[in-house]
Amino acid sequence: MFRFLTPKSIKPPFARYSHGVEVPAGKRLVLCSGQVAITADDQIPEDAGAQAELCFRNIEAILGEAGLGLQDIVRINAYVTDRAHLRPYMDVRDRLFSSPAPASTLMIVSGFARPEFKVEVEVIAAG
Repeated sequence: MFRFLTPKSIKPPFARYSHGVEVPAGKRLVLCSGQVAITADDQIPEDAGAQAELCFRNIEAILGEAGLGLQDIVRINAYVTDRAHLRPYMDVRDRLFSSPAPASTLMIVSGFARPEFKVEVEVIAAG
């Protein structure tokens, strides 16, 4: 289905992600807005790992509306507010996505719309 691109001429990925993913012609694309860790009843977990889990659960619900799932994600853009949140986020990502994994970017940012958010994740899926 997807072709995962990891050229031998460049340094391999630092973690579980692909340098690129080719989506074959004829596939639908679903682009998800950045999801933060908030439940339908306004609960926000304190822990960065729990926030990452909730971000991906929210993304899974969005993709489900289009008949897709986490396995259809081809690109992840993730943002955390502190270097200390990198590992908890990556542990969740690595558990949810096997190799070859989606293309991925992870950035440390100064903050989000509300100070209690530590993680935000946006994705592109194809199916």
